[in-house]
Amino acid sequence: MGESAFQPYPFLLAAAERLAAGLARRGLTPGDPVGLLLDRPRDVIPAFWGCVLGGFVPCPLPPLPDDADRAREHLAHLGELLDGPLLLTAESVAGAAPRDARVRMVPIGQLHAEAEAETEIEPGPARDAAAPAAGAPDAPVASDGLALLVLTSGSTGRPKAVRLTHANLLASMAAKAERQRLTSADRTLNWIAFDHVAALLEAHLLPLAVGAEQFHVSSARVLGDPMEFLRLISRHRVTMTFTPNFLLGLLNAADAPTAGAPETDAPTAVAPTAGAAGAHAASRGAAGQARGGTETETGAYDPGGERLDLRSLRHIVSGGEANVRATGEAFLVRYAPYGLRGDALWPAFGMTETCAGSVYSRGFPRVDAGREFASLGQPVRGLRIRVADARGRVCPVGEVGELQLRGPMITDGYHRDPAATTRAHTPDGWFRSGDLGRIDGLGDGAPSLLVGGEAGAGHLVLVGRAKDSVIVNGVNYFSPDIEAAVERLDGVAPGHVAAFPTRQPGHDTEQLVVALRPEPAAASGAALHRLLTTVRATVVAHWGFRPAHVLPLPASAFPRTSLGKTLRQRMRERLEAGAYDAVIAEVAAESERHLGGHVAPEGATERALADIYAELFEREPARVSATASFFDLGGTSLDILRLRRLVATRLAVADLPVITVLTAPTVRQLAARLDAGPPGAGPAAYDPVVPLQTGGDKTPLFCVHPGVGEVLVFVNLARYFAGDRPFFALRARGFNAGERPFGSFAEMVETYVRAIRARQPRGPYAIAGYSYGGAVAFEIAKRLEALGERVGFLGSLNLPPHIKYRMDELDFVETATNLALFLDLVDRRRARELPAELRALPADERLARLLDLAPPRRLRDLDLDLPKFTAWARLASGLTALGREYQPSGRVRSMTVFYAVPLRGTKEDWLARELRRWDEHTRSQNRYIEVPGEHYTMLGPRHVATFQAILRRELDHALGEGSP
Repeated sequence: MGESAFQPYPFLLAAAERLAAGLARRGLTPGDPVGLLLDRPRDVIPAFWGCVLGGFVPCPLPPLPDDADRAREHLAHLGELLDGPLLLTAESVAGAAPRDARVRMVPIGQLHAEAEAETEIEPGPARDAAAPAAGAPDAPVASDGLALLVLTSGSTGRPKAVRLTHANLLASMAAKAERQRLTSADRTLNWIAFDHVAALLEAHLLPLAVGAEQFHVSSARVLGDPMEFLRLISRHRVTMTFTPNFLLGLLNAADAPTAGAPETDAPTAVAPTAGAAGAHAASRGAAGQARGGTETETGAYDPGGERLDLRSLRHIVSGGEANVRATGEAFLVRYAPYGLRGDALWPAFGMTETCAGSVYSRGFPRVDAGREFASLGQPVRGLRIRVADARGRVCPVGEVGELQLRGPMITDGYHRDPAATTRAHTPDGWFRSGDLGRIDGLGDGAPSLLVGGEAGAGHLVLVGRAKDSVIVNGVNYFSPDIEAAVERLDGVAPGHVAAFPTRQPGHDTEQLVVALRPEPAAASGAALHRLLTTVRATVVAHWGFRPAHVLPLPASAFPRTSLGKTLRQRMRERLEAGAYDAVIAEVAAESERHLGGHVAPEGATERALADIYAELFEREPARVSATASFFDLGGTSLDILRLRRLVATRLAVADLPVITVLTAPTVRQLAARLDAGPPGAGPAAYDPVVPLQTGGDKTPLFCVHPGVGEVLVFVNLARYFAGDRPFFALRARGFNAGERPFGSFAEMVETYVRAIRARQPRGPYAIAGYSYGGAVAFEIAKRLEALGERVGFLGSLNLPPHIKYRMDELDFVETATNLALFLDLVDRRRARELPAELRALPADERLARLLDLAPPRRLRDLDLDLPKFTAWARLASGLTALGREYQPSGRVRSMTVFYAVPLRGTKEDWLARELRRWDEHTRSQNRYIEVPGEHYTMLGPRHVATFQAILRRELDHALGEGSP
């Protein structure tokens, strides 16, 4: 992957024609929408043009949510919104995605394979590039015809589809090119994913419109190493690029440029003619000479270092979120020694509805002295902007009102949503942006109106947003979605949740604030600490980032309209005016009390880890104690992956095992492990107990792993027990080097009993097991009772007592497929089909095929490759073999059985015919508790908050331990 994939425009045309023909063969007719569920630029760009050439309407899509239930909901919404679309996607996504009756998924590889089978295409434009491929539709195009649908930004909610016509796009490209002075001599760079409108319009259509060369790389490549953004500019002599403000902040904080990093994902280059390929190759050769080294076969660069040269860069368009003046200025100053121009940063404004960038400032930082945020300049030719009050009257210059726009690049509305279209326009036809702003620099008494293309000194300044959303790192998150998720949590008073943004001085992006009113039972002490931890964990699980503040407030602190709507903007103003400072300090003090006070880190490794923890959990480094647990600070399974990446970057530990984080979670413990040598070096004593949460005075809960042996599934669940009861997970033997897997079911049970008693010598005990672990938990409880101990709680999470028949069904292929399903590498439907497909392959190709079908992003998140997956599958297969010998016998006092949708059959049959057989093995009445989700999703991000509340109530009930 080290070499670039170069594609002259004629080759792009030929590829697009072949895709257009393939889509037509599948029954599409001009005007039909086609979803582009693709993440590689080399797939998205030809697919987009294949749709355009065929008269179909492309709609770039964001990746499906990892959670299966949310993915299913998203696909159902797309099926309704786009009226039963065809979705072009990668084979791995098509295999893993949930099914929806109104959505037809087609792997793009199938279309390419069909085209190759029909005709041999020699390298190079051997035929007339303008000649249509066989079967390609000849679709008439009208300027007012629909060209593109783009979903409104945001990874949550029910997005609308913005309609953009051919006339919109042509007007926008002409106006952008004029303002940016782009020509065929330019080179552009894009790292933004193509579901964002800026990638397709600003970074692809615009350079294509002028015949410029363009380079595209994956967003993961830049986000994983922000300095790669500047390296790519230097290597490829880029003249124009785009980035949100937050990346500038990351670059300001990055280490000084030294050596280059390996190219893990090659750029896709698109250029006007085949002749440009020579210039492209020459530029790469020149870059290699400037580095003083050569490119290796893996794409890495020799350790002599890489010379960073930014002199080619004319300007960076920066939009998607507000531009912090201090951040932009610091960026320009920091990289001036590398040739960056002092006026290279262009703050900009644009929306999907305005064809992306439509207002540009070419005067930064000169015109913005003394401002907190950069002004946005003037509109492009043909665009008019005004600022109006609530009655629709144009405001005087300098007065704040709603930003409204009008021009040929503005959308005519939303697809299949006339009500939203009407709401988005004023009676006199102006588009309502939902943003609050003002126009400065026109002179006293002038109206707040700017006309693109006219000379003048006026410029647009945004001051806020009327829409209910929070923009974090350039992505919109909708306040009502966040509020709904938080309001479902136990301890939160209904109707008293507000999610709103803030931007603290010096921060490069907005941050989320969640205000809530606790129920009386959760209003103070450990219960309040647990509630606030739960809120943070819920936001991280759903959206992948942590709130800056979670504020417990009284009902009187929620201002409302006469109709009862919470005034989020007023709450933001109060926060930023200091009205909630006392609450913030109180929350911080309560957190410190539960973390056990502060112990200063000692030594270089401890200090480096404290800095990493501070960055992960958005705390001051001086407030991170050497003895505070990663999990007590709020760490989630997602944070573990981030921690591993930061440790690799800062401490040069390339492969920190997850189990090391689980078993050495404090700064001091983890530093000791790292200082002792490479992780995993030498045999370590096996201890099955993994302490995921150590706070709380109630009876500890011990949870037994499912059939895959690993305990990561419990990490997010354990977060909800903070300050309530300790939460320990039991991990199978055999994951670490030199460990011998269990030889029998009885050995496993006896090992776990000894480990539990070492942690808690006397009862009462609380034991639970998820799936396969339910049978193990039952045997553990039997053994503890035989030793004279009391088991106060025994829980089975969706497992019946008789597992032998299921274990007998699972050969190695079935077990490996179930592991892939458990890890979200494939979906439930694909998991049913795969075993037969895999058995037809040679044995040494089966697991490789499984990983080929997995989403690459998921494999990266799990740090899985073929050797690691193979070892894991063998361990899981060994546990399955132990289950084949298992027959339940004897009785325990009682059980609590939590049941969800089973792997097959109905929930009712599952309960009546299988789960209730636990009654044969207890002396007292059992409790059967229905929980949301399916067998593999009941502990997932969507359902874990509900499940934890049910589980904690059942624990308190069984053990006679009420909430503190």
